[in-house]
Amino acid sequence: MNTPGTALRPRNPRTPAPAPAAAPAGRQADGMAVASFVLGLVGLLAMNLLLGPASIVLAALALRRGTTRPGRARLGLVLGVLDLVVLACLVSADQTWSWSIG
Repeated sequence: MNTPGTALRPRNPRTPAPAPAAAPAGRQADGMAVASFVLGLVGLLAMNLLLGPASIVLAALALRRGTTRPGRARLGLVLGVLDLVVLACLVSADQTWSWSIG
């Protein structure tokens, strides 16, 4: 409350506003490791062409940023590469970029 005789100080316009709190880098790297694992796993079943490279990139970023879950990031990296291997096998067998069962 403003009491009589005291004035509110205006905020200096040259002072930047406080930045919003961001997640710590370690938590972001852990999230990337988990996302890499999940995308690599799902990529084995569908959308190999998109999810495989995404898994590889996220795993590399997580490892570079020093994740506390390096095993999960490495597994995401392996699954991403495996996605692309499965895609290459399917393309060479069917001569097409799509799944065909039957």
